[in-house]
Amino acid sequence: MPKSSKKSTAPQGRAHVWRDEFILILSLIVFTGVIYALSDTLSPMLQGPVLVWAGVLLALVPAFIWLAFFYMQDRAEPEPKSYVFGIFILGCLLAAAVGTPLIDSIFRVSKWMYADSITTLLAGILVIGFTQEYLKYAAVRFSVYHSDEFNEATDGIVYATAAGLGYATVLNMQFVISNGGVDLGAGVIRMAVVALAHASFAGIVGYFLGRAKFESEPIWWMPLGVTIAAVMNGTFNWLRGQVVQTGVNLTGASTNPWLGLVLAAFVALITMGVLVWLMRRDAGVKHEK
Repeated sequence: MPKSSKKSTAPQGRAHVWRDEFILILSLIVFTGVIYALSDTLSPMLQGPVLVWAGVLLALVPAFIWLAFFYMQDRAEPEPKSYVFGIFILGCLLAAAVGTPLIDSIFRVSKWMYADSITTLLAGILVIGFTQEYLKYAAVRFSVYHSDEFNEATDGIVYATAAGLGYATVLNMQFVISNGGVDLGAGVIRMAVVALAHASFAGIVGYFLGRAKFESEPIWWMPLGVTIAAVMNGTFNWLRGQVVQTGVNLTGASTNPWLGLVLAAFVALITMGVLVWLMRRDAGVKHEK
């Protein structure tokens, strides 16, 4: 990515970042509810390849929602929109070219991770979690990190969220294609859950990236950030599996995908709240100095 002429400023934090994150959460919930309500009407009209394409378009919606609100943010200090979109695409490419082949073809986690709850949790953290969160970190660290456009600590959250949404978009598209389309009701809920979760964990990585650039942090700082995100990633997916399975009936295990969406929204809101508090605390410490 080319260098920008924009002057670097001291990291202040931008209010629109938190607004955009909250709007993403709220908009995804509303969008999911609308599609779910229309699923019985739309399903008979969507068959075969049309259903696949509909699923692919739905997989793109979470990223479009976030990018749309981001593009409409306050014009007082224009963001490098091409950089944000570039990081989103880089997140997509790393997911498709590195993340999925590594997890599915090298570690082959689907063959052994569901043996028992402990194995599921450990595989979710040590294999899936670390792979996915490191790639989100790499998407920012080895591209825009040294650019003049990365001039505030909050920018780490902006760019990392874009990478996380790119990663989530590829995962959702792969799910749609591998299943020859998806049930619109349950499918749109799953896509919203994946997008919310990956945006949240990426935000944690972004916070640590922002601090790493503008503060003299110890060598263990960034590995700690990726580790926290990976632990949350694996724990969330394990907990989601426990939550959505509501019981066993004569036809097998019964599930309630809405519980997964509630969990994802709760995790996203808590994560955003903690990040807001941390950024304000950091800003207060700087002001006192």
